[in-house]
Amino acid sequence: MLNILGMIILIIILFIIILLIIGIKISFEYNKKGSEVKGCLKILIFKKIKVYTYNFPSSDDDEDDEKEDEEKDRNIKELFELAKPCFEDIKAYLKSILNSIEITKIKNHLIFGMTSYADTGKYIGIIWGVMAVINSFNKKLQLSAEPSFSGSILDAFGENEFDIYPLKLLIPTIRFISKKEVRMLIRGVRDAR
Repeated sequence: MLNILGMIILIIILFIIILLIIGIKISFEYNKKGSEVKGCLKILIFKKIKVYTYNFPSSDDDEDDEKEDEEKDRNIKELFELAKPCFEDIKAYLKSILNSIEITKIKNHLIFGMTSYADTGKYIGIIWGVMAVINSFNKKLQLSAEPSFSGSILDAFGENEFDIYPLKLLIPTIRFISKKEVRMLIRGVRDAR
C-alpha cells in the first residue's frame, strides 16, 4: 500500500517537473471588423494539451457605477504608495518574466483607411516603415498592413503564440516574494479587493 502511494506521489512530482521544463503555450487569435471584435485565447500545457479556452466577446454584461470608479481611484493611489519602495524589484522581476517568454509566432495584419486618399497613402507609408523596422527585430514577427480607399476603416486580424517556461521563473519568483516591501504590496492588493 505504501509503495503504491509512493509511486503515485513520484508520478505527480515527475509530471510537475516535466511541465516546468517543457513549458506552457499561450495562443491568442483575434479578428476585428468594424466595431465587432472576435477572438480566442488558449492555454496549452506540454504545448499540445488544451487546458483553458476563452472566447470573446463573452455574454457577460459589465456595468460600472461612478461610486466604484471613485473607490478604484482611491485604491490605485494607495497601491501606488505601496509600490513605490519596491519599484526596482518589480522591474527586475518583469525582466525575468520577459526572459522566460519565447515568441513562437506573431502574425498580425492591419487594414487602414481614411476618407482622404492622400491621407491614407501618407499614413500607410508611415505604418509600413514602422512595421519594416519591427519585423527586422525577429524572424517570427510578421506584421503587415494594407490600405483601404473605401472610407474610414481600421480593421485587424492576427495569430499570436508564446511559449512560457515556468522553470526559469521559479527562482526569481521566490526572490521577489521574499522581499518585505513586495509582501506588503501583495497584502495591499488583496485588501483592496
